[in-house]
Amino acid sequence: MISRNVKVQAALKEEDRPIALLVQMASQFESKILFEAGNKQVNVKSIMGMMSLGLNQIEDLTVVADGSDEEEAVTQIEHYLTKGA
Repeated sequence: MISRNVKVQAALKEEDRPIALLVQMASQFESKILFEAGNKQVNVKSIMGMMSLGLNQIEDLTVVADGSDEEEAVTQIEHYLTKGA
């Protein structure tokens, strides 16, 4: 299991489409992937969970992954959250 703190890029907070793309990206990995923000923890592969997280109000979060491709999963998700693509 690995975890990494990430600062969320402002452009991702402006609409729901980036959240849907993030869920699609996370779903390509075998690892279990979670976002932790404040006292919330959500499954990144769940669109409903991600919508409930309120990503548009979060500046920093922790990405946690556990599984065979955890390193690649966290790296790609971190890149998406900080670079927007």
